[in-house]
Amino acid sequence: MFYNDFEECVMYIADVLCNKEAANDLVNDVESAILERLNNPESFEPYHSLKERKYPYYRVYVKNYTIYYVVIPDGENKKIMEGRRMLHNHRDRYRYI
Repeated sequence: MFYNDFEECVMYIADVLCNKEAANDLVNDVESAILERLNNPESFEPYHSLKERKYPYYRVYVKNYTIYYVVIPDGENKKIMEGRRMLHNHRDRYRYI
């Protein structure tokens, strides 16, 4: 769902708002934020979801968007950071998260 959310945001900015430069900037900013967070993905406060989840959600803020992700154990001392959603900050996060 993260990829679909991300693509929807970028396409909206590029096509509906007719601002391809801003869409490209968002892509770059999201990529940079995720790469930076990879160093310590669990060193931030978990997001307290209303739903019970197997893995806690964490957040990354990028411009007017919030990226929600989980950290999944993968063998000996390895972990996978997996994006789950990307929502505009004015959307009702409780409805989608």
